[in-house]
Amino acid sequence: MSETVLSVLIFAALALAVVGAVKRIGLWRQGRADATSMRVGELITSLAKVPRRYGVDLHHVVARDRYMANTHVATGGGFVAAALLMVVVYGFGFDSAWLGVLLLLASGTMFAGALFVRRRRLDPPARLSRGPWMRLPKSLLVFSASLFVMSLSLVLPEGVGGMISGGILGLVLVAGIAWGLLEMIVGMTGGGSRITGPMKHAFAGALHLAFHRRPARFSTRDSAGIRDSALLPLDLSNPEAPLGVGKPADFNWRQLLGFDACVQCGRCEAVCPAFAAGQPLNPKKLIQDMVVGMAGGSDAAYAGSPYPGDEPKRAVGQHGGGPQQAIVGASPYARPAGHAASSGPIQIKASPGAAGKPTDADKLIHEFKVLVEPETLWACTTCRACVEECPMMIEHVDAIVDMRRHMTLEQGATPGKGVEVLDNLIATDNPGGFALEARLHWAADLNLPRIAEVQAAREAARDPRPVEALLWLGDGAFDMRNQRTLRAFVQVLRAARVDFAILGVEERDSGDVARRLGDEATFQSLATRNIATLAKYRFARIITCDPHSFHVLGREYAAFGGDYLVNHHTSYMNELLAAGRLSLDASKLATLGSVTWHDPCYLGRYNGEFEAPRTLLAALGLEVREMQRSGFRSRCCGGGGGAPVTDIPGKQRIPDMRMGDVRETGAEVVAVGCPQCTAMLEGVVAPAGEAEPQVLDLAELMARALVADASTQGLSTQGLAASTTQPTDAEVTA
Repeated sequence: MSETVLSVLIFAALALAVVGAVKRIGLWRQGRADATSMRVGELITSLAKVPRRYGVDLHHVVARDRYMANTHVATGGGFVAAALLMVVVYGFGFDSAWLGVLLLLASGTMFAGALFVRRRRLDPPARLSRGPWMRLPKSLLVFSASLFVMSLSLVLPEGVGGMISGGILGLVLVAGIAWGLLEMIVGMTGGGSRITGPMKHAFAGALHLAFHRRPARFSTRDSAGIRDSALLPLDLSNPEAPLGVGKPADFNWRQLLGFDACVQCGRCEAVCPAFAAGQPLNPKKLIQDMVVGMAGGSDAAYAGSPYPGDEPKRAVGQHGGGPQQAIVGASPYARPAGHAASSGPIQIKASPGAAGKPTDADKLIHEFKVLVEPETLWACTTCRACVEECPMMIEHVDAIVDMRRHMTLEQGATPGKGVEVLDNLIATDNPGGFALEARLHWAADLNLPRIAEVQAAREAARDPRPVEALLWLGDGAFDMRNQRTLRAFVQVLRAARVDFAILGVEERDSGDVARRLGDEATFQSLATRNIATLAKYRFARIITCDPHSFHVLGREYAAFGGDYLVNHHTSYMNELLAAGRLSLDASKLATLGSVTWHDPCYLGRYNGEFEAPRTLLAALGLEVREMQRSGFRSRCCGGGGGAPVTDIPGKQRIPDMRMGDVRETGAEVVAVGCPQCTAMLEGVVAPAGEAEPQVLDLAELMARALVADASTQGLSTQGLAASTTQPTDAEVTA
């Protein structure tokens, strides 16, 4: 009898899973469709990529937490194997001793994994969600143990097996299996507040890998995956296209699918600098809020860490929404004139009565002003630490910038000094509102060559050579502190006899801060005009001391026709050193003491450059002390994403935390490679009685250690640019 009940239970569970899958797919399809529809062949090809994408591209991220990686393989792998064998053995009746042995192995493996899940849940890390998730170990243990004992009837003698599967014991075992199946599958069928079903995560997670919005992040048999970190452009030419995301249904369907893949592990929360600083952002909570908005409902069932802050409005249960309702509502930062504000409070109502007649169920059961507070979105520094750490490769930063775009372009709701910065960019092509000529005041005595003059001179002499390197100064050229870095880098270029030039007054802001603040229109205007300017000149590569310009020029201009070889100054100096074009005397830095390297987010996590700076520090003979948070897990300085101008308050400042990381190493110097990092870290005041480590750009360290070349003493940069004996670009990389 128990086998019959179990067979019915299996097919009922399968039917419930199918219903849940259809419902989840329906939720995702509320999002915007791709420009072109997917054919059946493409659908099958995408699904076939899932095993490789999990095993090669994703599992190494999961394996950073080795304990849970092994637990996940045992529990999840054991369940999948056991479920398939259950269908064969109990669903279709193909029972045999060999199948019984396999079922025992699968359920036993799952039970072992469930024991480790239980151990983890006895004292869970703060980043893990609690609530219904705390029942999960019991459900897994009961399911796997019940299935294991039931499977013994397949391998033991018939009489003993009959005693196990028959009678009261058999029904008890079936009840245990039913409990486990219900706990794991019901989350697929629930709405926004019922988000604890592991099968929902497994189903959405697998499809997220198949239909990821950024397929370039995954490797193939012929090539490795890349750090596809460029923001995707808005189609500003299409009047029907939404300007950013104002409601959950404005997200692309692939993004909604990605939100549903979140398993609330909290790894993003653990590395988020804004969360650590007590600013009102928790990336895990934000993704779960998007799930709530996609399905409709409130966040009352959320059982993880809330958004930091003591304000009552941040409490769990105070937010809700639906797929067609505004995410942030009417923002307090919205400009009163010339910008449309979103509709009023979000109303969640019960279903109407029969025949449409008003009943008590029609009464408003709750009223939510917002799904997400605007300060939550503006607290993000766009450092991508959350994206780097996510074991499901969810793109949190894309979602945040998409919502910022709506607030900026539709509402005019940029907080703090963001409005002033955007207005300056529109009026003067730089965020500080300076005259473009002021970009070169620091270099009045350096006689820097303008590329227009160099190219004109070469054309007159019928010299076809491009300029070896175009030096992109960036808007750090307006900052007195960063001007020291630029002067040092020019000194390095001269010492290496690099044929370089600058744009001069033709250089505009790269558009990085405009884009991160959500002003896609201003970014695209700056980008297209910069690309038109660059198209007039011949150069082999662009070099810059600013990782933000490095990223935008090298990664994001390509979407608008600007395809360039762009180097950060640390990697370029490393090339020069490897090519033997620089001579260093490490003894000149002997008095500096030990040094630690701060990885800029837009150099490291965004573009994968971690080794070049460390190679240079080693060549300088300095003792390098790594911070605990370094490399791909480096802590942000707090200067990205427009954070310094939106200025969302928290309990502490991100740069203060980062300098605390520096002081823990005992290093006397923190080496940097970004004007934003320099400004943020130098603005930190050391605790009383402690010495503040010196902040120096790597170009400054290199310039101090240079061995002067008598052959270049007194030689002007213009002379270097015009000289016909300069090395070619190929010689640099030889």
